[in-house]
Amino acid sequence: MPRVKRGPKRKNRRAKILKLAKGYWGMKSRGHRIAKQQVEKALNAAFTGRKDRKGEFRKLWIARINAAARLNGMSYSQLIAGLKITGNTLDRKILADLAVQDAAAFTAIVESARGALNKQQLRAALDKETASKRAAKPATA
Repeated sequence: MPRVKRGPKRKNRRAKILKLAKGYWGMKSRGHRIAKQQVEKALNAAFTGRKDRKGEFRKLWIARINAAARLNGMSYSQLIAGLKITGNTLDRKILADLAVQDAAAFTAIVESARGALNKQQLRAALDKETASKRAAKPATA
């Protein structure tokens, strides 16, 4: 089998890794083997961080929506339930932006959700009442 030295390909491949490892401490920036391990670990952490950032933003949006909903006398869970009943398709990002930028519009959204929840609760109470009346009525055959 012929001997393969690889020439500039090997140098370029190693230079690419060391360029990515620039700024690391000690042998992590100078030694190819250790730098390669550290770069791989850093790229994995960056990938995970990009995914985690989305969850962090969602937590922030929920906290903002909850704070604004409580100023309007409603909890976050009640607001979301009311919005689902009304068929409102605003996502949490938009709701949080409205809560911060346009309090009047957010208040209108809260009021529509509150109205939908009240209607649903009234309907549930009426259904419960009619069910109890049917159960109390003697069965005639």
